[in-house]
Amino acid sequence: MSNPWPTARELMTPKPITLSTDAPLSRALGLMRTNGIHEIPILRNGRLTGMITFDSIARHTNLALSMKVEHLMVLPPVITPSAEYPELAEQLLSVGLRAAPVVGKRGELVGVVSRTDLVRVLPNLPALAQHRVEEIANPVNLILSENDPCSQLFNQVRLLEEHPLPVADRAGHLVGAVGLADLGQVLWKPLLPGKRDRRGPGRIGDITIGTVMHTPALTVEAGSSSGAAALAMSRAKVSSAFLVERGVPVGIVSQASLLGLAVGLAESLTPTKLSDVYVQIHGLRGSGDPETLSEIDQLVAKGLRRIAHHARPTLLSLDVSPHSARAGDATVHVRVQTDEGIYYATVTDWSFFASVTSALDDIEGQARRAHETKERRHRRAPGRKASLTEDSPVTEEVEAKIRAATGDRDEDE
Repeated sequence: MSNPWPTARELMTPKPITLSTDAPLSRALGLMRTNGIHEIPILRNGRLTGMITFDSIARHTNLALSMKVEHLMVLPPVITPSAEYPELAEQLLSVGLRAAPVVGKRGELVGVVSRTDLVRVLPNLPALAQHRVEEIANPVNLILSENDPCSQLFNQVRLLEEHPLPVADRAGHLVGAVGLADLGQVLWKPLLPGKRDRRGPGRIGDITIGTVMHTPALTVEAGSSSGAAALAMSRAKVSSAFLVERGVPVGIVSQASLLGLAVGLAESLTPTKLSDVYVQIHGLRGSGDPETLSEIDQLVAKGLRRIAHHARPTLLSLDVSPHSARAGDATVHVRVQTDEGIYYATVTDWSFFASVTSALDDIEGQARRAHETKERRHRRAPGRKASLTEDSPVTEEVEAKIRAATGDRDEDE
């Protein structure tokens, strides 16, 4: 049987653009903008040392263009040419990179594989292409106005790392989207013809988002398949599509959303421990409080253990929409992918932690009811004798009938 998953060797771009460790930052930015890329491998004496990413550059507001790229490098995952699609998806999602280098046996750089490469072939993978977009779309936590100043984007860099943000007109209708590439137009642009790119921080606040956003934003309709969304995103050369209702954006289908299907499916096909469940958390990337993330981890672990009694979880996505009206108040959207299906819950409670707990309780209840329904159908299947075993739990109704039957026999005796 042939391997159903494509490998890094089949998907990667060979002979990628690279830079040496002593290259200036201005050179990296020029290559990123000219070639439409966000990551560039960095080499020292011909060997891979790290990567320079636009994300790491955009987080800083005071950078000298003459700075060497080695000072802003990040360490990418080590990907081999034989790595299969699910592993590639998990590697890119776990480190938050849009692309990663592919390394040969001697540590030499042989190519670069990106999220875009994986999304491009997703329509050809039936196991991933048949989901409805509603199953994988993340909620819209922030909608920008076309009249907002571009300086507002600096406060949302971490959100932009995940996917472009929707831009709406005064009526709330989607008119465009703005992403990291659009932000680059504000950060780095020529002041005079023939001059090297320079920053113009004094003018950023005078530019509106509507002047740099890309339009029209790609949209998908409810009921569309994940394969259709991936195909549309590949053709439009964008990293996300918006789910809209009457012109208003209500969900975002991103590359990460699509690749999460591969991570969850790969886990469901092989025996895994509960600790192997892949967890995605959105909306808290700006939080600098480790105690918050530690508490989330404990709540999620407890919830997954309860869910695992009824269905084997493979992927959990948790999206937080904080409310400004009251401290700690938040709406939490949770999606859990299991070997029995995908479950959803949305809860707004008096505190963020209460919202997470309630949402996981809701999903545990859904999984329990689905499991009980499946068991009843299995016992009632034609040609199957009704029996009580350890695999078919005794309900209260059945137990009452057993007691009644046993009592009648005792009286007769």
